[in-house]
Amino acid sequence: MANNKVIISTHLSDIYSPFQTDAVSVQTSKSHVPFPPTPADDEPPIEHAQHASFFHSVQTGAILLRLIHNGLIVELVSLSTETPPIRFVFPYTVLPNPALVLWQSRELHVLAVTATGSLYRLVVPIQSPQQLWSTPMVNNWCREYHLKNVQDSLQALVHVHDAHSLVLALTNGSLIRLDAETIGDKVTADHWTENLFHHNTFLGSLTSFLHQGSADGSHIIAAASHPQPTDIGHVWTLSRDRTLRLWSARSGCTSAKSLPSLASSGRELSPISGTSTSKPNILLDTAPQKLITVYEGPHVLVFIPTPSSSSSGGFFQLFGASGDRLQLVETFEASHDTAHTHLQDFAVIGGYLYTLWDRQGQATVEILDIPMSEVSNEPDNIGWRVVLYPYEPDLTPAYLDELLLSPGSLTDKFFSAIMRPGVFSNYTLRTAIDQYTDACRSLPGPLPAPLTTCYVSLGEQIAAVVGCTVKLSRDSQTGALQHDKYWISLKRDWEGFIARCRAIERSARWPLALGSGPRGEVILAERERTGALAVEDLPLRLHRHLRDDLGAESQFAVCEIAWSLRTRMGPRALRALEGRVVDLTQQEIAFPFADIIADTAARGAFREALDDGAESWLVGRLQSVPDLEAATRLILDLVGGFDRAVKMEEDEVELLLPQHAPVHTRMLTAAYATHSVRARYDFILALVALLFFLAEDLEGWDPSLLSEIFAVFRGVAMLRYASEQPAFDAAPFTVVDDADEVAARLRTLGMSRSGPATSAPTPDLFPCLLEQIGGTAVDAPLAVAAHAFLDMSGLLQATSTAHAARLEVQWCERLRSLKFLDAARETLEWLPRTPAVMYVWARLWLDVGRGADAADAMDNLAGSFGPHSALSFEDADALAAVLPGGRIFDSTFGFYLHVSTLFKATSLIDHEIRFAQLALSNAPPDWNTADLWNTVIKGATDLGYWDDAYAALMSTPHELLRRDCAQHLVHRMCEEHAVERLMSFNFVGIADEVESALSFKARNADPRVQPFYSRILYTWYVTHGDYRNAALAMYQRSRKLTALINAVDPAQYFALGEQQLEALIISSNALALLDQKDAWIVLPLVPEGLGAARPTERKRRRLTKHIPEDKFAGGKRDFEVVKRSDVIAEYTLLNAQLDLVRKDPELLRASATLRSPESVVLRLVQSNRFNLAMTTARTLEVDLTDLFSQLTRQCLRLSRNPDTVSLEDTTDWLLTDKITSWAGTSSDRAWRYLRQSLERHDGPDTDLRYSKIVFETITGLERASTPPPWLVHKLEEHHPEWLIRTCMRFEMLELALELALSAIRKAESRLAQDPPRTAMSTWLPYTLIDQLLVATNEQAQSEQSKRAMELRRDLHREVSNGARRAQKLSHRLYQEL
Repeated sequence: MANNKVIISTHLSDIYSPFQTDAVSVQTSKSHVPFPPTPADDEPPIEHAQHASFFHSVQTGAILLRLIHNGLIVELVSLSTETPPIRFVFPYTVLPNPALVLWQSRELHVLAVTATGSLYRLVVPIQSPQQLWSTPMVNNWCREYHLKNVQDSLQALVHVHDAHSLVLALTNGSLIRLDAETIGDKVTADHWTENLFHHNTFLGSLTSFLHQGSADGSHIIAAASHPQPTDIGHVWTLSRDRTLRLWSARSGCTSAKSLPSLASSGRELSPISGTSTSKPNILLDTAPQKLITVYEGPHVLVFIPTPSSSSSGGFFQLFGASGDRLQLVETFEASHDTAHTHLQDFAVIGGYLYTLWDRQGQATVEILDIPMSEVSNEPDNIGWRVVLYPYEPDLTPAYLDELLLSPGSLTDKFFSAIMRPGVFSNYTLRTAIDQYTDACRSLPGPLPAPLTTCYVSLGEQIAAVVGCTVKLSRDSQTGALQHDKYWISLKRDWEGFIARCRAIERSARWPLALGSGPRGEVILAERERTGALAVEDLPLRLHRHLRDDLGAESQFAVCEIAWSLRTRMGPRALRALEGRVVDLTQQEIAFPFADIIADTAARGAFREALDDGAESWLVGRLQSVPDLEAATRLILDLVGGFDRAVKMEEDEVELLLPQHAPVHTRMLTAAYATHSVRARYDFILALVALLFFLAEDLEGWDPSLLSEIFAVFRGVAMLRYASEQPAFDAAPFTVVDDADEVAARLRTLGMSRSGPATSAPTPDLFPCLLEQIGGTAVDAPLAVAAHAFLDMSGLLQATSTAHAARLEVQWCERLRSLKFLDAARETLEWLPRTPAVMYVWARLWLDVGRGADAADAMDNLAGSFGPHSALSFEDADALAAVLPGGRIFDSTFGFYLHVSTLFKATSLIDHEIRFAQLALSNAPPDWNTADLWNTVIKGATDLGYWDDAYAALMSTPHELLRRDCAQHLVHRMCEEHAVERLMSFNFVGIADEVESALSFKARNADPRVQPFYSRILYTWYVTHGDYRNAALAMYQRSRKLTALINAVDPAQYFALGEQQLEALIISSNALALLDQKDAWIVLPLVPEGLGAARPTERKRRRLTKHIPEDKFAGGKRDFEVVKRSDVIAEYTLLNAQLDLVRKDPELLRASATLRSPESVVLRLVQSNRFNLAMTTARTLEVDLTDLFSQLTRQCLRLSRNPDTVSLEDTTDWLLTDKITSWAGTSSDRAWRYLRQSLERHDGPDTDLRYSKIVFETITGLERASTPPPWLVHKLEEHHPEWLIRTCMRFEMLELALELALSAIRKAESRLAQDPPRTAMSTWLPYTLIDQLLVATNEQAQSEQSKRAMELRRDLHREVSNGARRAQKLSHRLYQEL
């Protein structure tokens, strides 16, 4: 105990998130259990514990039990393993004090009593030393027992003796003892027996009579028993009237002793008996307290508080407890420092008394050798030794003003101050920002946007929300912006938020309990923190002595002088000096340090910041130092070295400690290292200030000493910066969106409604580095582990600022590899630009996306490799430490290869290509460069450097790679719409590969999605003069679109149809460029039912139709020949279909009616689309009979009623520009259109069948009218017999007579002009004429017109005359023969 101690602690919410712990609900079998009471506004935050205790065993290590959420949740936190905490949510308030006990070395039992009178035993099986517990729980894990001798609202103090027994100390002084006859298992329940004991025995009655105590004096406020394992079942209690009672398991209260309210002067070496006083004693507070402890002997140590005393906080009385008696052994008073403080806990550990005091919200531990006799265990009779926390600045308004003395923004400085590790916990910051947000929401007016925004991290929310209500205003008179008022308001807003954080943190640091750790060290618990007592190293001890003006040892006289100088300079001058030193250290040094210091001190007027008296005093003190340089080296040893009592050899540490330490230990070790680094930084800064004070006398100093001072300053500054950095940039907080986390919140029954929506807390930078660097030493005693970590960092071993040692560079590289990029950047700023440092800079630039800077740095580093490298041994060693494999590359080729891989990992393809090309230019002859060529070609392709990619493709010596990459290049150029550039490349030797790649895509790619590979393939073929394959590509595209056009919704029908039309017309044009006898393409024949249906029913000629089967291999597919006319026919049909659907979209629902050409033409005719119908029918070779019949009907309708033009859709034929330009009425134009259509589409080749149908339609519908003369004349000229017969059929006998008469006269005229030379040279339908004559003869004369009768007579005459002329002509010809 000769070593000084220091308290080191860490926040629990920085270790685990209270919103991600496993929460298990505890049910009750009682009915009508009321709701838990609502917490008052002045109570601490719900995550701050009301009660805490430690449990330790070999099987489990140290476990912290906390009672939180206003007594509703019991939480178990393992401090020795990585086991996540577990929480038990009770239905009602748990009475103090629940306890954790070990059962048969395999189970942990939580014994707790609720205010509703239920005793719970919660069974937690121990799974393994590394994972103590997990959910779900085992069967019958929760066992409830209903207390009998209690009321519904129980007020009692619970003390658990062991797994079998516990007592309830009631407010009336009675004691209920519960003993478990049997402890249940997974099936059975516990069997408890209750015994109610009263204190009012004869002895108790006599004592009460003598002291005339208050009725509340018997209220028990403390209870204790002998720690386990033990066979002593006694319980000792202390009541408010300071009566100490001993309760046996069977007899109840067997002994009582009234304790004094004030201690006697000095130590009482003999027992004292209770004596009455003249005035009544003041009762102790009603709250349960830790006032009794029992240890081996058994001995009972009781503390009697004296809150009104100005000399101490109370006194202790030590009793011997042999048998059933209490015998006073010693009385001793607490230290004078405990006056007006409160004792929270005390324990006897290792023969020493440890007391935990609450000193204005700050935990303080005082240690005393237990006075068992006249001879003390302490040398020189040392009394109470006070153990405090190391100094850490409090964020008071004065300190915040001091922060603003250095350059920088107010928000950045205050934000960095509150986010510094160890200042405020995550829970404190979250609670404060929630309170601040609620306060801002209560302000009148619209809410600022930051208050309604969701944030990814807690730090981001604080930075955005704090100060968001402060607005920059303008002066009402001048209109100028009031920046001063804005900054004042912003500063006050930040100070208010920090004040909230301080208030919450003060509650979080309220001490609660003491305990013993795995190695016997003393550990303590606060409301939201846990800590441990550690050996105070020399920097911390000296720092405490100098700050408290306790002086220092003689060998540290210069350190004391430098500290005095630092104190007398004042905050402003010290901050200015610190900034100059930082700038100086981060620069490249080209002059001696003595000259630089002298010049800087002269320009900065350093000594002017000191008054004359201080300057004279410092000069005098320095003159008393015999060897100033030696004393300075001693300060360097203090800052950069380690205590002999603390530092162990590395092999000893490895033998002593496991390879992995729990996070709690790492956090404590990091906290210790942080405090030590802070003290060392204060010392080195004071020493540098002393150098500037001695600037004029430094010329005679050893230059290496000055360089070492600044090198140590650099190392300590780097450590200090790392110790103050949170790890938010490495693993930011995330908003709750995980179902598991939401379920965990729901399991806490809403107890965490004010908690943050964040995931697990992020460890700070130092703990992360501890796990990486000091993994073998983190589980050692805190001082040993912290010093081992600082030693292994290597930052305190530098001797010159001109070099970057191996460990320094590794430190920066480790920060970068852990993704603490900002910390790595700031740390690299301190180091000179050596090759190793520049390599880490380049890697850092890669991580932040500054590829150009990284590439330039890597390019400059290439000269450090190979046989001609000029690296020094130190630079080579440092560079090898950060290179992969820990060694220098043998050649620049290996380095370029490595750098190319780095850029590939960060997807910086441009620079990856650059270094791959450099590697190719330096590759050994026997090296397989296929991968490098692949990198260059595909990288240039991915970046769109088409010319470079093509040049590399054609230059690579690897044929397979060339063909592989050619496909990739072609596909990428198509995807990037660089088709024109693609067509300019000839791909000599691999053109077939390009065609294959494009053909594959054209066959398999969706023709609706760009790029349209069929068009690209068409362009390729046309560019190379292959028109047949070009036509085939577009025709196949049309086929694929045909398969899709029938399966899409109407919205896409027209788009796909237009694309199909385009494909067909382009295919037709390509075939037109061929010789017309060879204008065909060949494609596989699609079986019926597979693929797309053919647009037409036209039969295609199969190539294998007339080839014998023995002339070709079996299993081959049939092919079909498609001519240009077929393509045009498909185009025409599709165009007509699209036109119909545009006019009537409902036709899509009956698409089957549009598949045949006849149905399409019929639909066109029905919709009066005569122009398109005629064109389509002629192209598709469809009969036009129905068309002309319908057209004739339209003409007849127009003749009868010209107004139908405006009522019907005649835009396609009657209202076109050409027809409307004709003269006449609409009826005249319609008949003219019909006549021209017949002239165009009807003739001898059609046997005038369309003219016939027109005639028949007219005569069938309008018998009273005469058909157009031009029609009659046309038919009369070519088919007079049909015309006569048709007139007879429609009973148009007058016209038939005219036609017959005209036919006879024409025949006679021909005979007259050219007599026949042979028989049968003239022919007349005499049979038909005879039928006509018979028909007219049979017709009643009343029904015949006068003209008809005349025509009949003329016809009869002409027939008779014709017969006579024929006889004469025949006779004459006969005579001539």
